[in-house]
Amino acid sequence: MFCEKPLANTLAEAEQMLGAVQANNVLHMICHNYRRAPAVTLARQLIQEGRIGRLFHYRGTYLQDWIVNPKFPRVWRLEKARAGSGALGDIASHSIDLARYLVGEITEVAGLLQTFIKERPLEPGSATMASVDVDDAALSLVRFECGAIGSIEGTRFATGRKNYNRFEINGSLGSIAFDLERMNELDLYIEEGANSGFRTILATESAHPYVAGWWPPGHIIGYEHTFTHTVLDLLKAVAEQKLPSPNFADGVRNHRVMDAIERASSSRKWEAVEEK
Repeated sequence: MFCEKPLANTLAEAEQMLGAVQANNVLHMICHNYRRAPAVTLARQLIQEGRIGRLFHYRGTYLQDWIVNPKFPRVWRLEKARAGSGALGDIASHSIDLARYLVGEITEVAGLLQTFIKERPLEPGSATMASVDVDDAALSLVRFECGAIGSIEGTRFATGRKNYNRFEINGSLGSIAFDLERMNELDLYIEEGANSGFRTILATESAHPYVAGWWPPGHIIGYEHTFTHTVLDLLKAVAEQKLPSPNFADGVRNHRVMDAIERASSSRKWEAVEEK
């Protein structure tokens, strides 16, 4: 079973979905396609090899601006009953998943959710207004199980930003940075004294993840290829009868982080990410 993210509208629904596939022995996968950008997968490899040392910071930022105009209608993504949440589930969930993929599990969060425009036209050009009951922006401070700390921001009100999905990770020996709008590139810094400096790796060599199936070095791939890589890994898992990753269990863990952020926004306190 293959499901788009977030896994469900609520944590309870996500847990029910995970329980159903486990009870019926069904292979399952969730579509967090940004893991499959070759530069992102390469970043994980470098981290796991210890190239940037002990991890200190994760900064995940996902910025868009498609609902800044107050005349933009109240589409389904702005209804909690249909979308579950706003920027938190729509785009910050990607930053949460990348944080878990690259750094590890999140144990505690502080959160802030904000809705800037609380009523919108029901339809384009309509004088009938409808309520917006989801967040336009989501901010969170997070603590990781490994001892690192981080920040995660998702907003659809970053005027001028179209699909700015970026992360930076700082470690004791170096740093890694990625920007989806330059998705074939990975910025890498390795501490080497006076000759240190960030360098840009063009992740198009055949030795880089997934690239061997595409073009010669320097021939960049695009956004759509991240989905191709995702489906490839799903089909391989089905053929081998192995559980792919990320799967519904990851979807539930992501929901638990989002649930904690929502609770923290209401309580104005740090909230633990619940585990069962």
